[in-house]
Amino acid sequence: MRAKDLMSREVVTVSPETPVAALARLLADRGISAVPVVEPDGTAAGIVTEADLVRRITGTEERPRGWLSGLFGSAPADAARYAKAHGAKARDVMTVDLVSVDEEATAEEIARLMEERRIKRVLVLHDGRLSGIVSRADLLEAVFAPPETEAIGADDARIRRAVQAALREESWAKPYFLWPTVEKGVVTIHGFCGSPDVHRALRVLAEGIPGVRSAEMKVETPPPSLFGAG
Repeated sequence: MRAKDLMSREVVTVSPETPVAALARLLADRGISAVPVVEPDGTAAGIVTEADLVRRITGTEERPRGWLSGLFGSAPADAARYAKAHGAKARDVMTVDLVSVDEEATAEEIARLMEERRIKRVLVLHDGRLSGIVSRADLLEAVFAPPETEAIGADDARIRRAVQAALREESWAKPYFLWPTVEKGVVTIHGFCGSPDVHRALRVLAEGIPGVRSAEMKVETPPPSLFGAG
């Protein structure tokens, strides 16, 4: 599979002039961990991640400097850290060193890039413009998610939508790594689960959806780097 087959095309984006407070609210409201910054002509300018905002809050972009380190330090690097720590707009805090691929990049190439750069997502560009985004979850779903059945009853479709919505409401659920299927009222949740407590909570969540007859868990222990930083 290639990037054009894997990528999410409906990507939430912001402009370089978006206020930092609005960025934080957007990430929280949408339940996403990063948002691309796009120029009016569609050119990808950068990306703002949760890590960018957390570093701003904690002040880790600013490093205490003595007089000796000041003599031999990097003024451009210090200036960039200052802008990230004090800037009020997306253009100030975004990461501009974009990790991207074109639409023909293979799943193997994308996975290798994510592993080497220790990141969770890769932008897909066409002539410098944003086409989509491939996340770890997109790669995992392509490999592990069960195939869609050709026909699904209206009741089962309603239940599946309800389960997906319920998963998105719970911070512990990590819905991007879980794929529910429904057949005759029986919910099966496929994907990755980090602990027995989460496993039990997933079953309780599914069984609490109106119309569900029973719930089965087909989840695996996640790879070590799956929920890591990036």
